[in-house]
Amino acid sequence: MQMNTPPRSTIRLTRRGRLVLIATGAVVAGAAVAVPLLILESAGDEPKPRTLVIPEGWRASQVYAAIDKALALPSGTTRKAMPTAGLKLPGDARGNPEGYLFPATYPLDAKATPQTLLAYMVDTAGKRFNGAPIAAGAQRNAMNVYQAVTVASLVQAEAATKADMGKVARVVFNRLERGMPLQMDSTINYALNRSTLKTTESDTRVQSPYNSYQRMGLPPTPIDNPGDEAMRAVVNPTPGDWLYFVTVKPGDTRFTASLAEHQRNVAEFNRNQKASGSPSAATG
Repeated sequence: MQMNTPPRSTIRLTRRGRLVLIATGAVVAGAAVAVPLLILESAGDEPKPRTLVIPEGWRASQVYAAIDKALALPSGTTRKAMPTAGLKLPGDARGNPEGYLFPATYPLDAKATPQTLLAYMVDTAGKRFNGAPIAAGAQRNAMNVYQAVTVASLVQAEAATKADMGKVARVVFNRLERGMPLQMDSTINYALNRSTLKTTESDTRVQSPYNSYQRMGLPPTPIDNPGDEAMRAVVNPTPGDWLYFVTVKPGDTRFTASLAEHQRNVAEFNRNQKASGSPSAATG
């Protein structure tokens, strides 16, 4: 990661794939809902193992809170327990499990603890990510597995649909290859530990290694915990020369390599936002 501050360009890449002009705010998807905790009982009312569901794209902080809730523990217990969980993380993670708390359904029996659940999630991620398809795919794209997980976390945050994931991954790679800053609002939200519907220009000046406006390259760690679809998109990105994308309206995400075409798409996005009464992106 370089501390290279790029010139103020006229483009910005926002969460959920909305590219708008740098001088404006941006619409960002909200945080995930509360964890579904399923408790099944037999006809004799004898409790069976409970289930904890971790959705794709949750941050580690959300996973910690979900485990605390599921195990009826005081808030912050799981976060404090993390260093004692013996997690088998890659060296690049430097002890930070972000990206490796694999989204899945986990059983909760009477012996479940924060440590066992965290270890289970990390072990599951290791099996998924270190297998031949992902490892070979990462190598084809000149990355190690940890970098692939980091890109997948961006794809998970930015893609409006699973069908768009391969294209979003390609945009990330194309911008990196051209020495362009990623300028993704999802990284700003991670830096500020929030999910918001608007990112201001002052937000993009926040001093953080996760500020992809002021720092070149990938963020230092994943920004969430991606699922299988996002990982597959990263190791097999859709071919294309796209540099920009904008979700003009639900179900209509447009990818382009042309700034002029992108600006027209942004203008249409703004018209749709104005018509619906939602915050719009100015084009000045």
